[in-house]
Amino acid sequence: MTTAKPDAGEVRTLAPEGVAGRFRATFGGAPRVYRAPGRVNLIGEHTDYNDGFVLPAAIDLAAFVAAAPRDDRVLRVAAADLGRHAELALDAASEPQPARDWSDYAFGVALELERAGHRLRGADLLVTSAVPVGAGMSSSAAFEVAVALALLDLAGIALDPVAVARLCQAAENRFVGTRCGIMDQFASCRGRAGHALFLDCRSLDVREVPVPSDLAIVVCDSGVSHALADGAYNERRAACEEAVRILGRGRPEIRALRDVGEDELERRRGELSEVVWRRCRHVVRENARVVDAVRALDTGDRNRLGALLRASHESLRSDYEVSCVELDLLVEAASGRDGVVGSRLMGGGFGGSTINLVRPDAVPEVEGELRDAYRKRCGRDLGVHVCRVGDGAGRVL
Repeated sequence: MTTAKPDAGEVRTLAPEGVAGRFRATFGGAPRVYRAPGRVNLIGEHTDYNDGFVLPAAIDLAAFVAAAPRDDRVLRVAAADLGRHAELALDAASEPQPARDWSDYAFGVALELERAGHRLRGADLLVTSAVPVGAGMSSSAAFEVAVALALLDLAGIALDPVAVARLCQAAENRFVGTRCGIMDQFASCRGRAGHALFLDCRSLDVREVPVPSDLAIVVCDSGVSHALADGAYNERRAACEEAVRILGRGRPEIRALRDVGEDELERRRGELSEVVWRRCRHVVRENARVVDAVRALDTGDRNRLGALLRASHESLRSDYEVSCVELDLLVEAASGRDGVVGSRLMGGGFGGSTINLVRPDAVPEVEGELRDAYRKRCGRDLGVHVCRVGDGAGRVL
């Protein structure tokens, strides 16, 4: 998603009343306001689109949409952070093509809702967000979910959170062009304060796992931009699908890498190229790490949890090859510091952020040391966000 990054002073100042005021200044009238959070992912990267396991949590940084109905079937959207506008006629003679900009996330959702049989009203929408863009905290999913809630509510349509998540995922897959799994949209819709979501991305069975209050979530934004729709993300997914086609010959029960164990993957290594085999090894082992991490949280085994985060990062760096110099530097700088339980890259990779689980009393010192190390080694400032685990999306005004 392309939009402006809020500066550190703006991140926590977004309030429903302020968003409504910006709407009135842009469109006039009194809007309804909807909020959808970004997310962190404790562990489980690139497993969601392989029908695997993930452990995300909604956070207190969110996207907001202020919206009011129109009498026609036209959607007018203002991106408050960009000072830009876009318009879509829902009754246009031909289906619109993606503009390859921020508007695709709004209009893709609207088109997917219509495609699913939900007739929408025209609307004026103002969108703004405190979720850092390109940082691996799912700014695009938060935007999509907030838009979906607004359009559905204005049309008088009630959908359960899982259905909303599925439709927003479909919009990103089909219109935006990023073949993401459902984790980001699901976490934004279904988050619960104080809990991570142990999600089975095939069945969508979910278990809420308490996140201990004595674990602070510190996200370090490298400032290295990633544009997942540009190809590398989709290439990783294509490699996984190629492996499933090969490994599934004569084995109809293998429908995704979720169905492949490490022993079988090793035994059939010769059937795959070296690159595809390494991609598969990451996914298979990462699924096991998610299950193990839930167990570590349940039992309070911080040492095990930290080791799993580090193993996840090494696998993403070496087998899935989605890390970069800046992310590796941040993980190295955090690892072994007093008060740091674990650190790894978070999100799709190719830039973005690291997630660090830190003892709360150690946060100021760890943050200062990471900022200093990053400035010294990379020559630029590090964005740091200390996130609280929050509730999922809903109407807030």
